[in-house]
Amino acid sequence: MRLRKQELGDRNLVGARVEAARKKRGMKQKELLAQLQVNGVDMNASGLSKLEGQIRYVTDVELVALADILEVSVDFLLGRDS
Repeated sequence: MRLRKQELGDRNLVGARVEAARKKRGMKQKELLAQLQVNGVDMNASGLSKLEGQIRYVTDVELVALADILEVSVDFLLGRDS
């Protein structure tokens, strides 16, 4: 497991929660990327890494797909629900 080299950014609220939900499910980034593509969201490994590191903005389409794949609510990803 590689550690993040950069500090967390401030461009989204969901990155840390996406990473936590993904890890809780025992899912690797590569697996999440594959599921995103199956759901019509084209994202590469760098994009996902930056999203999880809160360095990249997240679109509404990506947000909904991430919630569906990770089986959490959009409100959870936005920090509005625990």
